Amino acid sequence: MRGFTLVEVLVALAILAVMAALTWRGIDGMARAQQATGRHTDEVLTLQAGLAQWRADLDAMMIWPTATPAPTVTPGATPAAAPTAPQRSLAWDGRVLRITRTGADAAAGLRVVAWARRADDGQWLRWQSAPVQSLRAWQAAWDAAARWAEAGAAADPGNPNASVAAVASTLNWQLHYFRGNAWTNPLSSPDPGAAQALPDAVRLLLVLAPGQAVTGPVSLDWVRLDFGGNS
Repeated sequence: MRGFTLVEVLVALAILAVMAALTWRGIDGMARAQQATGRHTDEVLTLQAGLAQWRADLDAMMIWPTATPAPTVTPGATPAAAPTAPQRSLAWDGRVLRITRTGADAAAGLRVVAWARRADDGQWLRWQSAPVQSLRAWQAAWDAAARWAEAGAAADPGNPNASVAAVASTLNWQLHYFRGNAWTNPLSSPDPGAAQALPDAVRLLLVLAPGQAVTGPVSLDWVRLDFGGNS
């Protein structure tokens, strides 16, 4: 019986090699597509979780009494000027937003939360203190949040009780307050008295950097639970 010639064997091997290469390219393309889909999903879920956390922090904001005692200071030290009651709950200086919020466990105490944008890579970050149960501990956490933002919103390795979480890469972020039936810039209010009052709503404006699952401007409004007489 006649067998295969060398030419026929070489042709068959060439065909098998082409088929193997095409199969490998298809598998590699599927793997790359799966990785891209997973990365896209992770970025979207991270952004959604960050925005949900933003709202949760504002929903749990601690409303300080109007008359608050002066912070306890060490004898002989110069007492620092205590912020007013509204500014103890919510303070925005154009770089960092600090919030005093209650925790899931009321007995554990309050927490100080800070939101800021890191200048070097544009990451929008959330900083959270350990639970505090005294005015002195709250003041220390409040000041630590400001120092964290001033230092560039790093991982804060010097504060083991604080945690930092990245949400998304941004080009810019701004806040608007709804007070007196109008949206205004909280840093340029014509009425000094109104500028100290807590807003009825907060509008978050983010410009997400390109190269992510979601890019471009993003707006999110938060409304106080008791606005308009609601409870």
